[in-house]
Amino acid sequence: MTMKPIGDIASNRLSQEQLSCQFSDVAPLLDATAAAAASSRCHYCYDAPCINACPTKIDIPGFIRKIGNGNMKGAAMDILSANPLGGACARVCPTEILCEGACVRNHQDDKPVQIGALQRHATDWAMARGEPLFKRAADTGRHVAVVGAGPAGLACAHRLALEGHRVTLFDARPKPGGLNEYGIAAYKVVEDFAQREVEWLYSVGGIEVKNDVMLGRDVKLSDLRKQHDAVFLAIGLGGVRALELEGEALQGVYNAVDFIEQVRQADALASVPVGRRVVVIGGGNTAIDAAVQSCKLGAETVTMVYRRGVETMGATWAEQEFAQVNGVSIVTHARPVRLTDADGQVTGVEFENPQGERFVIEADMVLKAIGQTLAPDGLESDMLTLDGSRIAVDSSGRTSLDNVWAGGDCAATGGLDLTVQAVQDGKVAAGSIHAFFAATAIKAA
Repeated sequence: MTMKPIGDIASNRLSQEQLSCQFSDVAPLLDATAAAAASSRCHYCYDAPCINACPTKIDIPGFIRKIGNGNMKGAAMDILSANPLGGACARVCPTEILCEGACVRNHQDDKPVQIGALQRHATDWAMARGEPLFKRAADTGRHVAVVGAGPAGLACAHRLALEGHRVTLFDARPKPGGLNEYGIAAYKVVEDFAQREVEWLYSVGGIEVKNDVMLGRDVKLSDLRKQHDAVFLAIGLGGVRALELEGEALQGVYNAVDFIEQVRQADALASVPVGRRVVVIGGGNTAIDAAVQSCKLGAETVTMVYRRGVETMGATWAEQEFAQVNGVSIVTHARPVRLTDADGQVTGVEFENPQGERFVIEADMVLKAIGQTLAPDGLESDMLTLDGSRIAVDSSGRTSLDNVWAGGDCAATGGLDLTVQAVQDGKVAAGSIHAFFAATAIKAA
C-alpha cells in the first residue's frame, strides 16, 4: 500500500482473515470443565463483598454454587432476575474494580474467582436454549413510555413488563441496545450478541418497540405524559465535548464515539478506514476502545494522550494494560493546545507538558474522546441540574415532573457511568413506578 506523507487514512490495511483474528472474542466462553474448576475456587462467603461491589446486587456466591452443582438454569435465573442484561455486563463490566476486585481470593493468592466469566457461562447457556425463565404477571392496564433502548431503558422495560404493565419503548436509533450495540469495542461483544440479548429480553412480552423515534424531533414529552401513565427517560448522552482548539474542524479529526460506531456497524471490518498514524485524545474507556480498534484495523502507530496521570484515568488499570499489550502507546500529563495541518488536512497535535514544554505528535487521524454531554432536546429546562449537565432525579429516579422518571447516563443518579449502573437505575425506577401505580390504585379504591 502506497504511503501518503499526510492524510494517510485507508481501508483494507489488513486482510479479512487477519481482521477476523484481531476482532475475535477477547474473552472466550469457558467450557464446562473450566467453569467447574473456576466455581470450585469460590468460598461462598456469607457476607460476600462481591455482592456489595455489584451495582445490581447479583447473588454471586449463589449462582456460582449452582454452576458447581450443575444447575445452570438456576444460576441464570439468579443472575438475570437481578440484571436482565447480565450477558452483556459479563462481557463489558470492569470486574477488576467491581465484583472481582472485591473478591476475598485477592488477599489469599492474588487471583480472584472468575466471576465475570462464570456469569457469562450461565447467561450464554440460557440464551443458547431460548427457554423462558420468567413469567409475566397478568396485565394491569397500566401503560408506560420508556424513551431510550439502552441498558437503563431495557432494564426498566423488562422489570415493568414482568409486573404486568404494558411498555412502549421508543429509541432514536434503527436498532436497540444503546451503548451495548453502538458504543462498545467490537472485540468485546461479538456475533451480534447485543441484539440477541435484546430479543431475549423482549420475549417476556408486553413490550412494544418503536425505533427511529427521537424525543424532541418525532415525539414530545408532553404528549407522552398525556398518553401514558408514566414516562421513563433513558436517553443517554447524545452530545460530544469539543476540544475547543484551533484546527478541530480539520479533515481527519473525528469523534471517537462515531469511529467506534462505524466499526461496530460495519458489514465488513476491512471497509473501515483508519489512519496510518492515529492520535486519541482522552483517558476513558471510549479512548481505549478507539485506540485499540485502530491498532487492530492496521494502524502503524496509535498514541493515546491524557492530560493527567494514569491514576486519574477513567479507564481501569486492566484496560490500560490491555491497550498497551495491543500496541497502543500511552502518553500522560500532556494537554492538547492545537492541531497542525497542511492544506486543511490534520498532520498532528501539539501538546504541552506541566513544565510548559511543547511537542507535536504526527497524525493522519485524530480521535476525540474527552467525554459526552446531555443533548437536552425535548426536555424542559427545570428538569435539569443547575449546571444543565444531567436530568435531576431523586433516589428513586423521579424527576421534578409528575409521572416522569429518568435513569442511566442522562440522569444525575450519583452512580458510575457503567452499563451495570444504568441497568440498576432502570430497575430502581421500575420499582418506583410500580409502587406509584400500587399506591394510586389504593387511593382510587
